[in-house]
Amino acid sequence: MARADSDTPPFRYSSTLAQDIELRWQDWWDQHHTFEAPNPSGPLGDPAAVAGREKMFVLDMFPYPSGAGLHVGHPLGFIGTDVYSRFKRMAGYNVCYSMGFDAFGLPAEQYAVQTGQHPAITTAANIANMRRQLRRLGLSHDQRRSISTTDPEYYRWTQWIFLQVFNSWYDTAADNGAGRARPITELVAALDSGERPTPDGRPWSALSTAEQRTVVDDHRLAYVSEAPVNWCPGLGTVVANEEVTNDGRSDRGNFPVFKRNMRQWMMRITAYADRLIDDLDLLDWTDAIKAMQRNWIGRSEGARVRFATNAGDIEVFTTRADTLFGATFVVLAPEHPLVTTLTVPAQSGAVADYQRAAAAKKDIDRQDATREKTGVFTGSYATNPVNGAQVPVWIADYVLMGYGTGAIMAVPCGDQRDFEFARQFALDIPAIQQPPASWFADRGIEPSLDTSTWPEAFSGDATYVQSANDDGLDLDGVTSVAEGKQRTHDWLVTHDRGHGTVNFKLRDWLFSRQRYWGEPFPIVYDEFGPVALPDTALPVLLPETESFSPRTFDADDEFSNPESPLDRLDWWTDVEIDLGDGPRTYHRDTNVMPQWAGSCWYELRYLDPTNDQALVDKDVEQYWMGPKGDGHPGGVDLYVGGVEHAVLHLLYSRFWHKVLFDLGHVSSKEPYYRLFNQGMILAAAFKDSRELYVDATAVQERDGKFFYQDQPVRREWGKMGKSLKNAVSPDEMYDAYGADTLRLYEMSTGPMDASRPWETRDVVGMYRFLQRVWRNFVDEETGELRLGATADTDTLRLLHRTIADVRADMDELHFNTAIAKLIELNNALTKRGACPSDVAEPLVLMIAPLCPHVAEELWRKLGHADSLTHTPFPVADPALLLSDTVEMPVQVNGKFRSRIVVSTSASDDVVRAAALADDKVINALGGATPKKVIVVPGRTVNIVA
Repeated sequence: MARADSDTPPFRYSSTLAQDIELRWQDWWDQHHTFEAPNPSGPLGDPAAVAGREKMFVLDMFPYPSGAGLHVGHPLGFIGTDVYSRFKRMAGYNVCYSMGFDAFGLPAEQYAVQTGQHPAITTAANIANMRRQLRRLGLSHDQRRSISTTDPEYYRWTQWIFLQVFNSWYDTAADNGAGRARPITELVAALDSGERPTPDGRPWSALSTAEQRTVVDDHRLAYVSEAPVNWCPGLGTVVANEEVTNDGRSDRGNFPVFKRNMRQWMMRITAYADRLIDDLDLLDWTDAIKAMQRNWIGRSEGARVRFATNAGDIEVFTTRADTLFGATFVVLAPEHPLVTTLTVPAQSGAVADYQRAAAAKKDIDRQDATREKTGVFTGSYATNPVNGAQVPVWIADYVLMGYGTGAIMAVPCGDQRDFEFARQFALDIPAIQQPPASWFADRGIEPSLDTSTWPEAFSGDATYVQSANDDGLDLDGVTSVAEGKQRTHDWLVTHDRGHGTVNFKLRDWLFSRQRYWGEPFPIVYDEFGPVALPDTALPVLLPETESFSPRTFDADDEFSNPESPLDRLDWWTDVEIDLGDGPRTYHRDTNVMPQWAGSCWYELRYLDPTNDQALVDKDVEQYWMGPKGDGHPGGVDLYVGGVEHAVLHLLYSRFWHKVLFDLGHVSSKEPYYRLFNQGMILAAAFKDSRELYVDATAVQERDGKFFYQDQPVRREWGKMGKSLKNAVSPDEMYDAYGADTLRLYEMSTGPMDASRPWETRDVVGMYRFLQRVWRNFVDEETGELRLGATADTDTLRLLHRTIADVRADMDELHFNTAIAKLIELNNALTKRGACPSDVAEPLVLMIAPLCPHVAEELWRKLGHADSLTHTPFPVADPALLLSDTVEMPVQVNGKFRSRIVVSTSASDDVVRAAALADDKVINALGGATPKKVIVVPGRTVNIVA
């Protein structure tokens, strides 16, 4: 810890002085509105200030206001975006950079339940504390633009966006087949005019009001539907897939989670599946993140095939219709709606038991390829459409209702899971392809169509066998899977037993929660279903109540039914309003939106936070996020956040943004053009003999071993946080070293996108660097500026190389290497005893984005009255980047032995002499006389002895 004592000079850069400087400059920035970025128009507008300046929109993934506040692992990305924003301002950009809070949702509500205080109170207190911590870090946010998702003036527009989605449908024929969302009123007009037929072909006017409403609701992009959901009785709510642990329990509370069908709000994100994949090519994201999104959406081309049963057709999706002749059984997901109808009485008990067991498992576990296959026969059969064979219908948990149709045709000779299932239950495995001889040779078996000798299924190009019928489909002798697929697809269409299609793993977005702390739906219900409230009724305020906890149930009561806290508010749930046909009593929707809702569009509200007429002014959105031409989709210029949000948040945001784009509310096709995922700060965590974590701050190290209360503990590295009891508060670092030191340490420990360990004892290294910088400018006894004479040529060359390198590093977010080069420069200045007068300003400006408080203080001491925030970043002089010396490696008999530094104008003879005079070369020669000394000018010296 830095500590003043009687021997410390009075004006040394200490923790006390750092805090004084930092707090003073933070107040100055606030008072002078230093970081406020002008809009081109509107309340925040200043057209003159905008004119002629490039814009830069920098965005962090905003935090939820935790009761524990920030630990030093949280600000890594925040510091990085602040450094970049400050650098871009100095490069002349108009930078929009702010911070808000994702304050609705389960974490905030759970914290309120634990503390016994209303979530509005705990959330406000947590936001205030987090604002204080972020301000203390010196982040250059435009505070006018800050938002909280719980502010009614914010969630008014969340509700408004929901209504845009609800009042829209996806026209797949629009834009020459590319597809686009259109207002639902246009669908009604097309149905009324006969331009679009009704589902059963009757005229629109012949349909009853209820039938018309059903047709329209079935087209909406937001709709109510029965859906398989994760029901958690212990929490009393439905939870999203990402809120369920790998062992099928809730990540909050560790309660069992069960699969249930319930009526829920859904978002038809699947309508955008192709565009969500295709438009990834427009974005400056890493290939890894793009691959994660593509895999989550899961586009696959195949066919839908119908297997007839006595309960109706079973429709399956397959990517290998060419293998239909090898389909010897059909497997349904346990949740499939036909299971009950198909199950014969003798099997009903076994089927019901299996369904209950499957409901307790998480999807990822059900699809684990290493698990032993389980299943139950329903007692019914289906007809294979290509050969008329009667194949048994089973249920098995490795088939998911959420993918394809929830039913598969099992081809055990060609699919490993089906192969293992068939072996497990002694089902037929006929061969429908002859694997090549090499396949058998690799497995050490003789070629044979007897699959009982096969160790595994075969998949790939091979000659088809036993794959012909008497009705025009003959694959025997075909050797290409592609040709086999095409022939089979054509036959299925001709015989009305199937058709080619594209399938996606992506499911429609479950959008309702049975909680209190969330955005109310702007929806009421009449006898026919949901009805949208008008814009004038927004915001629908979350009603105040002290009874905000959901009703919870016995954790194992899977058949319990959710009851939202809003259900208990009779005075709120039933409302009399006039929606155009006279006053009527309606029932409000008592679900709330998920936490994702507020985070799906917050970047837009930063741009125009006080607008009460629109979520964002079109000119303002166009200025900050509009496309730049040449295929640029528009969007945030730099979006920084954790890789854990690579799929869901980004996918949901892109979906909402595309709906807004289709409806003409935004000009940008995508919300986030450039995405950067920062790494994670890891910290040491310690476990005792019970494998329980202990307080890391109370652990002592002795001779390389660790002890807690004199008992040995085991160290491991993990994500910093409350659960591992290893969090370090930034307040501790502010007190011990100051915010500038913390900023430098977090930026210096590795590349921004890499995870790195936190070591409190190493922070002092950056603290000492700042002390050396300070000492090169300031007399520690008097506090007065002390500068040396002007720099010599070598120092100027080093300065300008540093300027060029640091500029490039800042642009690429390579802050660790920028700091290393600044340390090298400062060390050279320290050897001179003081900073040369002509180096002082460029050095201060270079360190300013990284450690802005001390930079501002030194800038003031250099005689400047204003902040350096908008002072141009130094530019290297090209002439000083040219060196008058060159370093050349020297090899002896082909092995590198040394390096020599010679003048760029040195002759070959001078270079030879320098190489032969080098001590390491003399030792390598061992007294031998060189036969040849070959000089490659400016590059290398090769000595042959």
